[in-house]
Amino acid sequence: MGDAASAAQPPPAASPAFSYLAVFGNCPLIAAVLAFAIAQSIKVFTTWYKENRWDAKQLVGSGGMPSSHSATVTALAVAVGLQEGFSSSLFATAAIFASVVSAVSLLSLDCSSC
Repeated sequence: MGDAASAAQPPPAASPAFSYLAVFGNCPLIAAVLAFAIAQSIKVFTTWYKENRWDAKQLVGSGGMPSSHSATVTALAVAVGLQEGFSSSLFATAAIFASVVSAVSLLSLDCSSC
């Protein structure tokens, strides 16, 4: 009788397939990448405004203002807070991470390039 009951049950559903496109549904990651891209793009325009020249190296270079590192971790922390809740431990971790990165960015700022 046990064999008849087990034969009537359908097989377990297959686990969902892995997809690289799932990364586009990760809102904190998208927010952080967009903030980084915007901050790096702004550097090109500020170089043009200050020095009257286009410097494409600013798109991939580090240093200067706006700080792409600070923009990235701040956007990540805000997106995590919006998604997980501002009272979650994950937001607390992201906020501390953003604070440390921003403090280091501020302390290492060389204002001669501002």
